[in-house]
Amino acid sequence: MATKLIIENIDAGYGAVRALHGVSLTIENGQTVALLGTNGNGKSTLMKCVMGMVKPDQGSIRLEMDGATHDLTQLSTEEIVNLGVALIPEGRRLFPKLTVEENLLLGAFREVSRPQIPDNIAFCYEAFPVLKERKNQLAGSMSGGQQQMLAIARALMSSPKLLLVDEPSVGLSPLLVSQTITKLKELKDKYKLTVLMAEQNFKQAMRIADHGHIIVHGEIVFNGDVDTLMSNDLVKSYYLGVSK
Repeated sequence: MATKLIIENIDAGYGAVRALHGVSLTIENGQTVALLGTNGNGKSTLMKCVMGMVKPDQGSIRLEMDGATHDLTQLSTEEIVNLGVALIPEGRRLFPKLTVEENLLLGAFREVSRPQIPDNIAFCYEAFPVLKERKNQLAGSMSGGQQQMLAIARALMSSPKLLLVDEPSVGLSPLLVSQTITKLKELKDKYKLTVLMAEQNFKQAMRIADHGHIIVHGEIVFNGDVDTLMSNDLVKSYYLGVSK
């Protein structure tokens, strides 16, 4: 069934600190939408709003799925996960003292995903062979790139329909960033996912995005498809290092 996320006029923050101001964007079924901007501009806050971890002060976040519309601002994080929404958090947030396989099994917390554990774990090991090789290794002892693979695989264990990816390139070498972004594209196509990705690496994000929104100081200042963004003078100047 089709999955669509509609975010309208979201204001949110932490106490007296406002992080988002009137943010609106829509992700159509099967799209990858990139939320682009440097650190401290509100990308992670918007992700947390979608997941129910931060409650907006105003605005709406609606998820259309399986013929029903859900107001995510009125649901708990657990209820949102149970709808089929998964987050790959910034910094990976693994359980470092648990093994690779134990981390993967924790990703299958959602009731509907439990019968699919054997198939999903087999797919994760096929997609990331190093995880199979290290399934008994403690997650905290793995390299940054391997931990990022595990974070992605853990999210897929819940059989999501909407995948939120928060800063997948943080802490990775340029080569690993490229490999990670490529793998996200492969997995998105295989699972027929709808994806919202927060990323500050503009060039890498544009490789797999259908649409992009640039956020500055908590406001969307520009949006468009890949060709529109790549041809914009301000985008070329600030994000691509191209002089006018």
